Order: sequence, then structure tokens, then C-alpha cells
Amino acid sequence: MQISTLQLEEKELHAFLVLSQMHQFERAYQPRWDGWGRFMEPLTSRVPMMVIEGNHEIEPQAAGITFKSYLTRFSVPSQECGSNSNFYYSFDAGGIHFIMLGAYVDYNSTGSQYAWLKEDLNKIDRSVTPWLVAAWHPPWYNSYSSHYQEFECMRQEMEALLYQYGVDIVFSGHVHAYERMNRIYNYTLDPCGPLYITAGDGGNIEKVDVEHADDPGKCPSVGDNIPEFGGVCHLNFSSGPAKGKFCWDKQPEWSAFRESSFGHGILEVMNSTYALWTWHRNQDNYKENSLGDQIYIVRQPQLCSITNTTVQVTEQTSKASFGLSWNCFQVIILFMGLKFIWEFY
Repeated sequence: MQISTLQLEEKELHAFLVLSQMHQFERAYQPRWDGWGRFMEPLTSRVPMMVIEGNHEIEPQAAGITFKSYLTRFSVPSQECGSNSNFYYSFDAGGIHFIMLGAYVDYNSTGSQYAWLKEDLNKIDRSVTPWLVAAWHPPWYNSYSSHYQEFECMRQEMEALLYQYGVDIVFSGHVHAYERMNRIYNYTLDPCGPLYITAGDGGNIEKVDVEHADDPGKCPSVGDNIPEFGGVCHLNFSSGPAKGKFCWDKQPEWSAFRESSFGHGILEVMNSTYALWTWHRNQDNYKENSLGDQIYIVRQPQLCSITNTTVQVTEQTSKASFGLSWNCFQVIILFMGLKFIWEFY
């Protein structure tokens, strides 16, 4: 996160903060983790914060130890939601049921994360939490060259289940830029699919990603962008304008807006039907009429065949709740790395 990102967020009163990937290349160096905590304190002392792991939290150490800092420093409602894992969990906040998924642990349909996800989705009471928002670190849909189709295997394993239960919005990071998709399912425009947003532009030492896979000469080779976890499932498109190709030769139809700028996003849930998503560039500094991107997100469950969910709040799901009023409920969305904070001091 850039210092300017944090300063801009402090100007706003928010109900909630969602983060993915807290550090970059720290290699389990704890004084830097301590510094990050002090750096974030002006914001996190005022609003709740929930996190999900990114690739740089793996921090491989001797004897095969991984994720030690992440698992030690952050508490999530894993027991309350029944996952019993800090790598994936869910909770209610306002009128939103949040599902946080782990891309760097087993996500196969035969694994424990998938089984928990299916059970959790089946318990949701959409009369209590009409909005269903999912988040994980690496994006499934991404038109930048960086990390292009990197987690295609995860998409192929889990996308159908999220679509079946009517997930409204998906947030990711990993790509150091901003991109908002149109509603999509299996690379096809679909009004019943989630709206995917990549907000990996909170700040980092590596600067922003600027190259698109559809730029001349910038399409990665099949087999590039190997993930830290899971297999390689890169594919050529089977239909549409890019049929038979690995990359589009123009901005894909499912990519609605993209920009290589540092910033952050705010999701405001107005009621059970409408939410307002706004992305702010840091350089705009909240000047009048300076919104980077803004869109009303409208739920239309009557148009889509969504698997029925529980109509009674269970004891288990109600425990993992912040009990916040959900009218005009605000959430800061930030997916970033933070080693660069040392470069600004």
C-alpha cells in the first residue's frame, strides 16, 4: 500500500476493511511485519479488518514450514464458520455474506475446502444476507499479461459451484493494476454470473502492471505464469472473437474497464438490490468529479436459477457475524503488497 492510499482511506469513515496479501518478499522477517502493523494502525484501530493469504505470505522456511507469519498474526472466524482453517472461511457483515477462499491450498472438488464451501453456501439465508461476495488473491479473469490464466485450474474446479449459488461479486488482487469485468461465467457474458473486480493496486515496490495480453507482442506463451500452487490448465478460447487463440487481439468483451494506477475501492451496499462500487485513483486525491470508475451493481435473483438456501439463520453462521447494520454499509477493498512502505520512510 502506498502511504497516499492509507491517507486517502483515513479521510473516509468505513465500516469494514478487506485485505489480501499483506507483505511482499518479507521472507518471514518479523520486524517488517511489526512495522506493517504500526503503519496500518491509524486505520485498523478504527475499523474491523479481515484478511486472506496471498502468494507472498507463503514464506517458505526450513523443514517445509509455510505461512507461519500469516497463521500466527491474524485471527479469522474459522471455527465459527466451520472451516477450521485460516486459509478459507466466511462471515456475515451487514447484509453481506463474505466467503474468503484459499488459492494456495487444495481447492480441488475432492478436497476439504471445496466440501466446506459447498456446505457454507447451502446454509446462507439470502433474506438476512442477500449479498454474496467472494474473495481470494489471484484473479480468474484477467486481461493483463501479468498472471494471465495463472489460476485457470482453480477456476475450472470452483466456478460452477459459485455460479450455482448466485455469487454476486468476486474480488481479487495479485495483478498490480485495476480491472472490472462485466458479469461473466466460463468466459461468456452472463447476467447471472458474478461481477469480477481486480483491485491489486493498493501499492507495491514493483510498480503497476501496464502490459495487456491483447497488446501487440504481449500475449504470454502457453505455459508461462506458473502458479505457486496447483497445476497448469491454460487453454485456448473455444468460442467468440478469440476462438482458437490463447489471447484476444483487443480488449476482451468481458473486460469492462481497466487502468494501471494505484488506488483503492469502496463497496457501498444500499439495500438488498443495489450496491455502489467506486474505485479511486491515488493521484486524484478525492478531487470533485475525479472518480476513477463507478458502477451500480444490481441484484436480479428473479432472473437467475439459484440453488435454494436455508431460510433460517443457523447458530453456526450467526456466530461469525459483526452484527452491523447493512443499510449503506461500506467496505474498503484492498489487495496489495507492502514491502514498499520501507522505501517511503
